[in-house]
Amino acid sequence: MNPLPEFPAEEARYRALQELDPRAAGALEVLVTGLHDESWRVRHVAAEALKRLPSSREVAERLIRVLGERGETGARNAAAEALAGLGGAALGPLVTLLGHPDPDQRKFAADILGQLGLRAAELPLVQALEDPDLNVRVAVSEALGRVGGEHSARALEGLLTDAESLLRLSALEGLALLRRPPPLPVVLAMLEDTRLQRSAFRVLGLVPEVVATERICQGLASPVRSVREAALGALGTQVALVEPARRGEVEAVVRAALRRLPDAAQRLVQALECEDVTVRSGALVSAAALGEASLALPVAEAAREDRLLREVLNTLGRLGPEGGRALLAHMADLSSPARAAAAEALADLVDPGSVTALCALLEWAEDDLRAVVVRALGRTRSPEAVPPLVDLLVAPSLAGAATRALGVLAGSNRTAVLEALEEAVTRRATSAAVAALARVGGAPALPALRQLARDAEPTWRAAAVEAAGEVDGAVGRELARAALADEAVQVRAAGVRAMGRLGGPEAGALLRPALHDEDASVRLAAVEAVGESGATDRASELEALVRHPDGALAVAAVRALARLGMAGPGVLMDAAAHPDAEVVKAALSAGALSAVGVELAVALLGHPRWDVRAAAARVLGDAGGPERLDVARRALEAEADALARQTLSDAVERLSRR
Repeated sequence: MNPLPEFPAEEARYRALQELDPRAAGALEVLVTGLHDESWRVRHVAAEALKRLPSSREVAERLIRVLGERGETGARNAAAEALAGLGGAALGPLVTLLGHPDPDQRKFAADILGQLGLRAAELPLVQALEDPDLNVRVAVSEALGRVGGEHSARALEGLLTDAESLLRLSALEGLALLRRPPPLPVVLAMLEDTRLQRSAFRVLGLVPEVVATERICQGLASPVRSVREAALGALGTQVALVEPARRGEVEAVVRAALRRLPDAAQRLVQALECEDVTVRSGALVSAAALGEASLALPVAEAAREDRLLREVLNTLGRLGPEGGRALLAHMADLSSPARAAAAEALADLVDPGSVTALCALLEWAEDDLRAVVVRALGRTRSPEAVPPLVDLLVAPSLAGAATRALGVLAGSNRTAVLEALEEAVTRRATSAAVAALARVGGAPALPALRQLARDAEPTWRAAAVEAAGEVDGAVGRELARAALADEAVQVRAAGVRAMGRLGGPEAGALLRPALHDEDASVRLAAVEAVGESGATDRASELEALVRHPDGALAVAAVRALARLGMAGPGVLMDAAAHPDAEVVKAALSAGALSAVGVELAVALLGHPRWDVRAAAARVLGDAGGPERLDVARRALEAEADALARQTLSDAVERLSRR
């Protein structure tokens, strides 16, 4: 069986291997042929398929024969990739390969054992350090760094005195991977060897001691850029290891070193543009220690790397109001990630003089940034920030952020904030002002809320009911109880939501009429409120709603029962039989981690809807045991939809590892 010659086009060969049945006779040889394909895509899909073949030991031995095919570089690399994905099944054949007469084969064995990262390979690799071939010994040394273990660490330390610099270098890198620094004097001595300097700095960064920081800082003064960057990388690593309480001690050493350098800021700007993330991390630590406001923009730009965002925000926060003004003045020039980080940092950098610039930023900033700018306005401690924040309450997307900002601003300008909110409520500017008034005013606002709860307009009655519970539970229940009987749907729904949040022993009884309300939106809110309030006495009504023809109501009932811890097998089966696919997916989600949920997932792998089949595959991958592997594989073979197939493929891979 060899379908590949029948498909001269690369795409056809690629698809033929993708669709190959791994249990078909001759599948192994077909895939091995694929390893020799001229296309890397075909070789890759063949390697991926080989990892999933059932007879892993036989596969490993066949792949090792491919490793011996000199002149077939692509096939050998693809075979190595497949062997690294076989896990423990490849261990024995690879350990045997370490004794092959050909050093090229022994090096392959060491490389792949390192990629496997199995601790069982540790001792055979340590013994292989006696190999007569230098390249093999270097590969073994590198593999030990990935395999780990006490024997590996001791063996690598022993290599630090070897006459071969390549071995000393690989040993240092291995110890860095193991995060096992050798004694400090040994590392300091290796820093003097230019061939080992970069790796020695990597290891030195693993030593969270001030003496190590001082030596790293000597590197910051080097005229050689690569040395400075190695030192910065070490600094980034070290700061991640020291206890937060000791960070100030490290920064003091760094600050003293940088202040002796007239071009320190310029050097840091250069380092912040480096591709190495650890170097940029060290540069951020240095910038924070230096506190130089002129670095604000390049520091913000470092946020383009997600992993550095926390350090970027910490550093920006150390640049003071002057740094904040620099950011505000150049927000339009920053990249999108830098602008987001700058906006986030502004909350700690603004002062009363920032209100005008922040308001100008609100005019053009993206929606997600505007919420952050609103928060910064609340931190300015300026009464000038009150009017624009109250005006923002009319914008649904910013009303919540503006309410919170007014709460913060009230800490320094309480009278001004209350007067502005009361005026907004009096002129009926927006119902969001009611919630803000409740949050800022507290108990003194209750008389106003009671009065609003009797207002002629349902909008204001509803707003008052929802806000009262935030101030006082007793008053909130009183107003919510009255709202449940209100003639307006909007107010009844507000009363239901308020009761759901407030809970209490009477919540179930009070919510019962709402579960049968003539309006669908009130019934839906009531179902959600039952789940939120923990009213288990209403479970029987929810169980009946699971079979309701309205899919939204049925979904809410399933979720509420799950929240109450009462989504038993009967509920899940009823939901799984619902004609609305969203209800079926809610059932899968509710039972995701239970044995019943797994049984349900298996049954739904043949559902007519692809999204249900995909949801079932996710549950199976998350909670299924290895005994479910065959059923998942059969479903994968039968699946025609690309997205569901991908989810099933992931499930098969996860089940294969259990």
